[in-house]
Amino acid sequence: MNFIDLPQMVSASGSVALPGSKSISNRALLLAALADGETELRALLESDDTARMREALGALGVPMSAAGEGGLRVRGCGGRFPMRRAALFLGNAGTAFRSLTAALAFAGGEYVLKGVARMHERPIGDLVDALRACGTSIAYLEKKGFPPLSIRPATIRPGSVVKIRGNVSSQFLSALLMALPLAGAEVTVEVEGELISKPYVDMTLNLMARFGVVAQRDGWRAFSIPAGARYRSPGVYQVEGDASSASYFLALGAIGADAGCPVRVEGVGKNAIQGDVRFADALAAMGATVEMGENWISAARPAAGRTLSGIHLDCNHMPDAAMTLAVAALFAQGETTLANIASWRVKETDRIAAMAAELRKLNVRVEEGGDFLKIVPPDAAHLLRPAMIKTYDDHRVAMCFSLASFGVPLRVCDPGCVAKTFPDYFDRFAKLTRPAPVIAIDGPTASGKGTVSAQVARALGFHYLDSGALYRLTALAAREAGVDWADEAGVAAIAARLDTVFHAGGVLLNGREAADAIRDEEISSGASKVAALPAVREALLFRQRTFHRAPGLVGDGRDMGSAVFPGARLKVFLTASPAVRAERRTRQLLERGEPAVSSAILADLEARDARDRARTVAPLRQEADALLLDTDDLGIDEAVAKVLGWFSGRC
Repeated sequence: MNFIDLPQMVSASGSVALPGSKSISNRALLLAALADGETELRALLESDDTARMREALGALGVPMSAAGEGGLRVRGCGGRFPMRRAALFLGNAGTAFRSLTAALAFAGGEYVLKGVARMHERPIGDLVDALRACGTSIAYLEKKGFPPLSIRPATIRPGSVVKIRGNVSSQFLSALLMALPLAGAEVTVEVEGELISKPYVDMTLNLMARFGVVAQRDGWRAFSIPAGARYRSPGVYQVEGDASSASYFLALGAIGADAGCPVRVEGVGKNAIQGDVRFADALAAMGATVEMGENWISAARPAAGRTLSGIHLDCNHMPDAAMTLAVAALFAQGETTLANIASWRVKETDRIAAMAAELRKLNVRVEEGGDFLKIVPPDAAHLLRPAMIKTYDDHRVAMCFSLASFGVPLRVCDPGCVAKTFPDYFDRFAKLTRPAPVIAIDGPTASGKGTVSAQVARALGFHYLDSGALYRLTALAAREAGVDWADEAGVAAIAARLDTVFHAGGVLLNGREAADAIRDEEISSGASKVAALPAVREALLFRQRTFHRAPGLVGDGRDMGSAVFPGARLKVFLTASPAVRAERRTRQLLERGEPAVSSAILADLEARDARDRARTVAPLRQEADALLLDTDDLGIDEAVAKVLGWFSGRC
């Protein structure tokens, strides 16, 4: 399974240069391709969605070449694509699919438009009906009202008045408006009902005007394009930074940045043409400290002594960015209601259902309706539950939920889906955030690392992870279930559903105390055996990482620094000679009144060492960046002092 594990974050600060707006990039690509003359597009977004648009325009014969500083030079075709027949694959790029459907309907050629399975589930009937009313010829190849589509030449009826519903998707109206200059005749579009996402239509009209076509309008009720209108290149067009992408970083600042060190986004500001820039206003309404300039916005936590507060917001003007508010609401006092978001249902996934399902995993009360989402967070962020977040192949779900890591460790599944609009999102996120610190203490069995680790954790007020206990619990649970320790699949299945709770006095397995049982020598040996099974280690990996919480963690084991917490602030390899370790273990057993033979214990320790060092996954070894702590001649207090001193030097 492809995933990224996020520890609990404790702070955020810094600045990020935003990628170009997806909505503007795809609109600008199409208009540049349709215009007279050559256009240089600067700061164009590089993502899956824009790649699908560029591929489609290339297949239609539009010449494109690289320009300086990452720009793209597009030679316009004057309203008629050179290729009169083409089959286009547009993936799950809704903006590209809808705008090209409209443009090709007036292009006078024969075209087929297809996408991924999810695209074929996204309705397009309202747009097709409006285009047919103009006289275009479009046929559904599979299910009525949905892609894939076949487009054939047709005679456009001049003076047409077409109607389109405004409450499904503003992309339908935008696609129609951008295509109408190709009709060769005046066409009027009337909007039925309330138009959602008005700022996106404003963005479309703004871009059309930059390319020389000014629509006539009657408020939000009717739009018309005069006969003879033609797109003309503006020469150079600079794409704004993506305001939807800005929302993740601004929310990051509102949740985790101090006023003196805010998170700042560069590339979009108070003069932006994107409606999602108003996300900053929503954060300010929640109590965040927000500032805005010509081409930048910054956000930080509320002023000292204050907290974020839940809000009730009509999100018609910023449906994409509103998703980010659903996760920011986890860190606010009181409930948050996001209304007028019916368009979420027909996006890359049913976003209302998806957000509700994943929020509930975090121990959040959620109420969902046809066009709203109500979020009621737990009383405090520390009451959130670690969870594996399903992303539904939806880039915005993945990016939104990264913010929840300020309350709890998370596993985000299929993080690569962010390539749709923001391929390096998680790299940028990592540069702006600071996780809770980890001290990873590894070493062989009976070296004293457990005792040292527990005391270091106590001294620092950190959480403590005895990773060996998880393997011991797995071995005990397998034995009780009658599963052989060599049965990798069977033991891994037990590890994946291990019902265990650590508490101050010990640990519960399936609801009963197991602290003494897992210290049995047979179970200790079994733990070493099951720990050598790759599937078992994989099953327990995220469970171990859920301990990585504020204010910090001390974890001991065999692979804490190499596999579980490779980014630990301090790595220690704590060891002692086999003879010294055997002597310590013998003394421990005798003090507990258990039989102990020193020679047998030494042989067992050496066998375990060999098994731990030879295993194929995460073998026991000292990492290159781990400090060696040999305790042959050190007492517990001296070893603890060493570790504390090393950690202090790294803070």
